Amino acid sequence: MKCPLVKGGRRGIIMENLYLFYNKELRGKARKLRKEMTPAERKLWYDCLSNFPLPVLRQKPILNYIADFYCSKLRLIIEVDGETHGTKEARSYDERRTKALESKGLKVIRFTNYEVLKNFEGVRIKIWEELPKEFREK
Repeated sequence: MKCPLVKGGRRGIIMENLYLFYNKELRGKARKLRKEMTPAERKLWYDCLSNFPLPVLRQKPILNYIADFYCSKLRLIIEVDGETHGTKEARSYDERRTKALESKGLKVIRFTNYEVLKNFEGVRIKIWEELPKEFREK
């Protein structure tokens, strides 16, 4: 599997003729979220994604949302959901958000804080399974 062509832009990312708009008003909030990671996000970042074989960004604005983690070469968004995602309204919002992101050719995988903190190896394996085979064997 070849990685898609990725180029940065002032207000988005271009991937194989696919432009991913982002709301520039989210940059400040994303910056704040990067500085204030939850314990689960911190564990996932420092124990897995910071040394992932492909670049991963934290708190990346995409469309009108902020993705917890984003690997542009895999078109992969990794979300870590806290307790606030358990309400009916939050689940509905997450579903709409996931559909919007998937409509742009992105794959969204979600984990709960509990999964990251209590079943970290299972979470890590699921993320690494998203890598093309040539990266997993290194």
